[in-house]
Amino acid sequence: MKEIKTKLLVIGAGPGGYICAIRAGQLGIDTVVIEAGKPGGTCLNVGCIPSKALIHAAEEFDKVAHLSGENALGISTAKPSIDLAQTMEWKDGIVSRLNSGVAGLLKKHRVKTVEGWAKFRDGKTVEVATPTGPQIIRAEYVVIATGSKPVELPFLTFGDKVISSTEALSLTEVPEKLAVVGGGYIGLELGIAYAKLGAKVTVVEAAKSILPQYDKDLVRPVVKRLSSLGIKVMTNAKAKGLSTKGNSLLVENSTGTDVKVAADKILVTVGRKPVTEGWGLEEIDLRMDGPFIHINDKCETSMRGTFAIGDVTGEPMLAHRAMAQGEMVAEIIAGEKRTWDKVCIPAVCFTDPEIVTAGLSPAEAKALGHDIKTDLFPFQANGRAMSAEREEGFVRIVARADNHLVLGIQAVGAGVSEMSAGFALALEMGARLEDIAGTIHAHPTQSEAFQEAALKTLGHALHI
Repeated sequence: MKEIKTKLLVIGAGPGGYICAIRAGQLGIDTVVIEAGKPGGTCLNVGCIPSKALIHAAEEFDKVAHLSGENALGISTAKPSIDLAQTMEWKDGIVSRLNSGVAGLLKKHRVKTVEGWAKFRDGKTVEVATPTGPQIIRAEYVVIATGSKPVELPFLTFGDKVISSTEALSLTEVPEKLAVVGGGYIGLELGIAYAKLGAKVTVVEAAKSILPQYDKDLVRPVVKRLSSLGIKVMTNAKAKGLSTKGNSLLVENSTGTDVKVAADKILVTVGRKPVTEGWGLEEIDLRMDGPFIHINDKCETSMRGTFAIGDVTGEPMLAHRAMAQGEMVAEIIAGEKRTWDKVCIPAVCFTDPEIVTAGLSPAEAKALGHDIKTDLFPFQANGRAMSAEREEGFVRIVARADNHLVLGIQAVGAGVSEMSAGFALALEMGARLEDIAGTIHAHPTQSEAFQEAALKTLGHALHI
């Protein structure tokens, strides 16, 4: 049996794993990365990237559909149609280009990639089932970056009519009727996209509101848009399984009555769970935090020389968190003094309109005992938003009342995902309201709403 010895072994080439391996290679560390699928993991192959490609295609289709009817712009077009198979082929091309890019970067930095499924023999040794046979890899340091997978409901197992987000991103025809079980960000992102493409969408959410992790002010514009798209939302409702004939989803509604929701496809998006099975967790002694691997502020596990990063370590399950952790761990292994001291991890919900959160919400800040100042600036008073026909939403800032230190920033509106970096930078740099208010923001841009929100929180907004 072939054996490899290396200083660093990374298990999983998702966002966290491949970034860790690339950075380690840059630092001159002998590195091996193991990946059973294609480089890039869930995010690149069946998550972040392909979903945003589908969302973009749906947005373009929706724009043309809007212009085919009466509109204020005076533009007239024919009613659009879509070849979803061709759209998916275009999406797959983007994924393929990025796959090749990641593979090329690993090779450039002298990282050895092993294709296969790794299973621990002990804390420093794994056996990999590769296409050419088993291989043993021994390492001084190990990074576990095995990611997460969709949660499957026992009464709605994946297959045929019941699909996860993975299958939803590979459909070649728009379903006439789509039921979405779970009103979180994944379900709504995909549900909105398919509604724009012509599907009749019903969202079933067990909580009293969709997007339950966000406050009502941020969710309200999304609810309004769902209504305009004809999406039916059932809250305080529980999916129970398929009907006897299998052509409907059985749902217990808010009044406790069982109803049938007609559906050609049922998309189940009730969360994700860490991949902790199948790779020999039982062979090593790791402390767990519930279903997740316990880590400290250096991403070290309870076993010396073994690190864990990304979704397998808990919330927030975000690719950019995994990337930052991977970079940090590589530098720690190289001998640098690093700890996890991030002020915020921005989160983006790519619904229509989009939602961005960075730092603390007003409720979270108050719960921590802060005396706060907070206010918002609506896009209805922003010239760029008005000229783009997308006036819904706002930017909101939360700051300490005494010294005006910014504690959190939230926004909802078209394209606000691109403002998330500015929000995170302000928090990381310890900005105060006066810093944001005193920074010249280019005109006319949506980002002016950020400056105006700071001015309004100080009590003297200029454009409202």
